[in-house]
Amino acid sequence: LARGTTDAVEVTLDAMAGGGIYDHVGGGFARYSVDDVWLVPHFEKMLYDNALLARVYLHGWQVLGQERYRRVCEETLQWALREMRGPEGGFQSALDADSEGEEGRFYVWTPDEIHDALDAAGLGRRAEATLSYFGVSEAGNFEGRNILHLPGGPTAERPEGLEEIRRALYTHRSRRVWPGRDDKRLTAWNALMISALAEAGAALPCGDYRDAAVACAEFVLRDLRDEQGRLLRSYKDGEARIAAYLEDHAYLVEALLTLYEATFEQRWFDAARETADRMIERFLDSERGGFFTTAKDGEPLIARRKDLDDHPIPSGNSSAAYGLLRLAALTGEHEYERHAVGVFRLLHRAAARQPQALAHLLQALSFHLSPVREVALVAPSENGGPEALADLTAVVRSAHRPNLVLAGGTEGTRSPELMLERHAVEGRPAAYVCENFACRAPVTDPEELAAELAR
Repeated sequence: LARGTTDAVEVTLDAMAGGGIYDHVGGGFARYSVDDVWLVPHFEKMLYDNALLARVYLHGWQVLGQERYRRVCEETLQWALREMRGPEGGFQSALDADSEGEEGRFYVWTPDEIHDALDAAGLGRRAEATLSYFGVSEAGNFEGRNILHLPGGPTAERPEGLEEIRRALYTHRSRRVWPGRDDKRLTAWNALMISALAEAGAALPCGDYRDAAVACAEFVLRDLRDEQGRLLRSYKDGEARIAAYLEDHAYLVEALLTLYEATFEQRWFDAARETADRMIERFLDSERGGFFTTAKDGEPLIARRKDLDDHPIPSGNSSAAYGLLRLAALTGEHEYERHAVGVFRLLHRAAARQPQALAHLLQALSFHLSPVREVALVAPSENGGPEALADLTAVVRSAHRPNLVLAGGTEGTRSPELMLERHAVEGRPAAYVCENFACRAPVTDPEELAAELAR
């Protein structure tokens, strides 16, 4: 990235992570800020915001190397796992802004409350440093109380034992009346969380995140279907309902491909391909390009519209394009690419005029126009498996590589097609680096693979 771009990224990431929009006690982000310094949020916490922001901070850590971004990513995912996950593995939709009839009441503090919380945990000697670090005063910054923030910014020196302090504050806060909860599970928003957990689980690495992504994907594919196997949108009180929309299918394609790349379990690739095929069959506009929001076999409407802009979450069309391009890169199936290009033809002029409104589309377009590396990792058929590929896999996952797809398995693996006719080398795991299915000579040494990816 150019220096000016990285400056803008760092300023934005630091302003959000240091402001009151971020929950410095429990992790996770509020829905938006109501001021221009990210201090006072609308205190509602949405699943989709946090799934998307966890990946943003993960990528910030990978590209810029700042540990504070990794920490925000992890704290955000830990919040989701702790406070939003249901017993079946799916994730609930939102926490309200209000409790006890007041917006933000659950999240704000007086100095006396912080003293009480730390005294109860035997940390009273750290109270003054805590008040200073979080910008807490007697006057307050929100209706006589304090929204915790970092007046010195996220690079400010952290108080001794900050994690103990946060746990003490969390324990104290948990005794308050909690905000209301929207406990329905939406397919689209759960797919965003699968993507975040799978990618973070692979990159950090963290087995707990991968396991949570797997459990959530199993929940969606098991419990959010009708009698004909068609995807449903919403799950509540043990019952799934409402025919799924384009975004449910498109986000799920992206999520399942990310989960496949994180685990090399073929069942996730197969599910991604099946979901993509159904999406094309039921939502494609074969005349004008792009995809309709509702399925052709859904509820009859006067007109079938198309969701186009990426606010506040990626549009179904942008996500469909990106997922289909990644599927094409793994399979060599040009029909997937053709349908993605249909989205670009529909939206490229709007993207040039209003790029901030179509950011996910631009990400997909960048993938389409850039050289894409297709990496196949192959373990020997005997004593093989994901564990045998760990050293090579770590090289691929050591950086943010948005224009790369990854497949892995033992010799003889036939799906995805990128794995066909790939062999280990002299009994050692091998890596094939390809573009348009034209591959260089395989390498077996992690340093050699790093050099290939750097070319």
